[in-house]
This record gives sequence, structure tokens and C-alpha cells, in this order.
Amino acid sequence: MTFGTLSGIVIRGISTVVPTIKMDNLAVNPEELVQRERLVRNIGIRFRRVCKSGQIFSDLVQSACEDLLSNLNWSKKSVDLLLVVTQSGEYIIPSTSIILQDRIGFPTSTLAFDINLGCSGYPYGVIVLGSIMKSLGLKRGVLLVGDQSSSTGSPDAGREILFSDCGTATALELDDKASELYFDGFSDGSGALAIYVPHGGKRHSTEKESHDYRLMNDGVTRKMTDVHLDGPAIMNFSIGVVPDALRAICTKSEIQIEKIDYFVLHQANKMINETIRKKMKMPEEKFPLVLYEYGNTSSATIPITISSKLKESIALADKLICVCGFGIGLSWASLIFKLGPETYISSVIEA
Repeated sequence: MTFGTLSGIVIRGISTVVPTIKMDNLAVNPEELVQRERLVRNIGIRFRRVCKSGQIFSDLVQSACEDLLSNLNWSKKSVDLLLVVTQSGEYIIPSTSIILQDRIGFPTSTLAFDINLGCSGYPYGVIVLGSIMKSLGLKRGVLLVGDQSSSTGSPDAGREILFSDCGTATALELDDKASELYFDGFSDGSGALAIYVPHGGKRHSTEKESHDYRLMNDGVTRKMTDVHLDGPAIMNFSIGVVPDALRAICTKSEIQIEKIDYFVLHQANKMINETIRKKMKMPEEKFPLVLYEYGNTSSATIPITISSKLKESIALADKLICVCGFGIGLSWASLIFKLGPETYISSVIEA
């Protein structure tokens, strides 16, 4: 049973950073415009953020972390644990978290490690960080989540319009008065090849031919170093498991589903999220979306939605939020927590 309750841990703040380069998916030749408009209408993504030359994921989360620490007035010496959740590491080795421990200026006593996880990474990151803090009595921790996904698309079938870059930072702190956090997580490796990069790991190393475009069985042209997506499988998986997962965590935590102020889901395309919402029989205002403005930012879609869409609402009153990340792995996880006026939420920062 993966359901669990974590007490004594509070989310103190969330900061979100995107690159300054803004790509418009409708900025195409006139003969391509009708097809692109249809894709944008169905997928829901108009704009994407792309790192400039020389800028990488770790630069984005460093900026997010520094904004977070500054606005919380946290000394870097007071942070005990740094966790990075990404599939866009600075190097294959060493861990990006350890590089950032030094670069940001955390003391050498800070524990630092990475988790290689994408779409479901935010709820997993929060519960792993909070659990370690609680079990070891560590007072403060920082979670850095996101990806540099814009370079992983393929030029056929409109898939280059999906992915976007983003880095986020979330601050957790021990607090005996904190509301409980509820977590429920799942994994199904039988669907691992629904979203994967075939070459570049130990199973299939990168060769010269890995960078050649080739026509795949599904009719899409890709490189073997691109992300390969099985669209129908992902759609069926998402709309199949997520509504049940949202209902399950509410039942297990004994929270009436109507008491949830917002459901913040991973966002890969509008069709998936709208289908989930309709299956839940919930109004649009309870399922905020940022796809149109920011695209698919992998594990950062949940915190960027909070920064972009919920900042003003949270500043007025406590909000009960249920988040769910789902996708690559295949994996999915839900988390329920409260945010309120005392929580620092950044606007979406450009860097």
C-alpha cells in the first residue's frame, strides 16, 4: 500500500523560472498555418519557453532557488537538504544537486542527491524530501524540479510544438503546527516504452547513426536520441488511471472531494486534462491550465501552474490543493496539501 500521511512538514514557498525566449507555435509559413492552428486547438499549446544558447536546466533552478531563499529570508547555511528531480542533468555524472550545492552556496553539511523522474516528479519530490526531513529531524529543505525538454522533440507530426523549459524551487520546513500532507503513488514498468529515449543509456549506447532521422513504424520521423512517444497509449493510460487516483487519495485521506479547492495536474496536452476533468464532473475553475502559455514543462507543470494561476487566490485565503503527476515510467502520484497567505508564491520569473 503506497498511501501515507506526513505530518509536521509545511511548504513555505514556491518559485518558478522560465527562459526569456518565447516560441510561438503559430509563427509558421501561411501554408502551414491551418494545420498548426488545428494542433494548437487540440493540444492547447500556443507558446513555449526555450533556453537560450549556453543556458541549461540547472541555471533555471539556480535562479528559482535564489529567488525563493531571498523572499523567505532563509540563510543558505540553514538549509539541510537539497533534492533535484530532473531528467536534464548537467552531466551524466556527477549529480546536478551536488554541483548546485556548491554553486548556490549551501554548506558542505547539506545532503544533496538527484531523482531521475519526469511527469510525476513533483509529488514524489515533495514526499521524499519531507519524509527524510521528518525522519532525520532536518529543519529546512529545498526541492528543485523541472526539465529542459524543448530539445527532446522531433520535427514530424507537430511534436516540436509540445515541449518547454522550466525550473522551479519549493521550500519545505519542519513545523509541528503544519497541516498533514497526504500521498499516494504508483508505478507500472510494463508501459516503460510508451515514453522513452531509445539510445544513450547502457542498454543502447549512442552511435553515429543514433543522430540520423529515420521513419518509424508509427509514421513519425525521429532520431534515436529523441523522446519516442506512443500517443494513444499515453492517452489511454492518463485518462484511465488519473480520475481513479484523485478519487482514491481523497477517500484514503477522508477528505470530501468537493472540499478540494484546486486539482493541479501534470499537463501534456489539453485533450487529456479536459477528459480527466469531465470524468471527474468538476468545473473548469478547479482544474487550472497553463498549457497555452507555457507548454509541457515535464515535472514543472504543477508548480508553474501554482505560480501562474493560483498565486492571487492563495494570497487571499488557505487553499486545499490536490496535485497529480503522471506519465513517463509509467508512473503516477497524488499529493494533497494546503497553501495560504503565509506561503511565498512567486510570479513566473523570466531569466
